[in-house]
Amino acid sequence: MRPVHIALAVLVAAVWGFNFVVIEIGLGHFPPLLLSALRFLVAAVPAVFFVGRPKVAWKWVVGVGVALGIAKFGLLFTGMAHGMPAGLSSLVLQIQAVFTAVLAAVVLRERPGRVRILGMAVALAGIAVAAVDGGTSGPVLGFVLVVAAAACWGVSNVLTRRAAPPDALNFMVWVCVVPVLPLFALSLLIEGPERDLAALSGLDWSGAAVIGYVAWVSTVFGFGAWGYLLRRYQASAVAPFSLLVPVFGMSSAALVLGEGISGLRWAAAALLVGGVALTSLAPGGAKPRTADPEGAADSGWTTGPTRPTGAPVGAAASPAP
Repeated sequence: MRPVHIALAVLVAAVWGFNFVVIEIGLGHFPPLLLSALRFLVAAVPAVFFVGRPKVAWKWVVGVGVALGIAKFGLLFTGMAHGMPAGLSSLVLQIQAVFTAVLAAVVLRERPGRVRILGMAVALAGIAVAAVDGGTSGPVLGFVLVVAAAACWGVSNVLTRRAAPPDALNFMVWVCVVPVLPLFALSLLIEGPERDLAALSGLDWSGAAVIGYVAWVSTVFGFGAWGYLLRRYQASAVAPFSLLVPVFGMSSAALVLGEGISGLRWAAAALLVGGVALTSLAPGGAKPRTADPEGAADSGWTTGPTRPTGAPVGAAASPAP
């Protein structure tokens, strides 16, 4: 990769890592489901009027919008609102690579090789250590919700591979349209209209900056830049940079929010990042036993040439928080 593109990949990882700090700040202004709805509303409008019509079938746009926008982000924001620290959330969420690999093996018949299976075992050991750390320093419910969010992220990654969108930014903008109304409805139902109205009426520059960052910087810029890199380089060259997301997430949470990083959390980080690296970057196993009728089994967010079988499944697909 050219130095300027390496710098861009690192910048995207930093943007996505710092996004967890911004979300934590935003939860001081908005209820979690309302904040998630506002994120997707601002990310989708006005961008949806400039990207053209979706370049994949609507079923894939809706499917990913539900799995990623409603389920994954709804659970993540709610888990953080229930006390899951920003830095730990950025780390635990990376277990999505394991969920993606398992789901790809079941749904897409991508048989993982021994190295990838070892990586999944190491990453799961990291989750176990993180659970011990979370159990001694934070609510169990928040931890479980973030793990559930990672599972939903895995579902969205597999759906994205099936969709094989030729334009990552176009696809992401239309995906952002799907969860807006359902999240607003869930917020009204669960969080209540009084709480929502109080948050919106009390909107100040800090709350507006949070929405702007999570919508435009993290979502539009982040996915646009990531898609640009995947158009120019193989996924195996781009994917490793996603492993920097929890590094930036934990360090920025420590610097900005004063979150402590215990010895157990460092151990969990080493196991989880190492396991995700093995799971995402190791050569895959055998090719699917039956050809994908839509030609999507070996495709991800890339545009242009199709990825070779065994390219990273989870990390390159959508590592953003």
